[in-house]
Amino acid sequence: DMKHWPFDVISVEGKPKIQVEYKGETKNFFPEEISSMVLTKMKETAEAYLGKTVSNAVVTVPAYFNDSQRQATKDAGTISGLNVLRIINEPTAAAIAYGLDKKTAGERNVLIFDLGGGTFDVSILSIDDGIFEV
Repeated sequence: DMKHWPFDVISVEGKPKIQVEYKGETKNFFPEEISSMVLTKMKETAEAYLGKTVSNAVVTVPAYFNDSQRQATKDAGTISGLNVLRIINEPTAAAIAYGLDKKTAGERNVLIFDLGGGTFDVSILSIDDGIFEV
């Protein structure tokens, strides 16, 4: 509910921007800029853990994201200095993490439960010969 958010959403030339107060100053950011800040922090965390530079990434998005949201996420990765190799659905990422891309031959239908931050998504994946369909 927007009235409870700790920031305002404003329209600048018909596009949404997030308006925040930071150190007594009002700043406006496009959603992609906010996402890039998160990805930059994740990149720094990964680099600190690995002890080397991270330049490529696969980024997950909710299965319901449309093409423009996926492109905005890819743009955020580019802004953060990452080469985004692929954008994949979160249920697909869960299945790959579990190793379902490598198990048994033939088509399989898999029910994926995604208990995210404040969400509970359920997706059915059809997996056949390494191809995932949500």
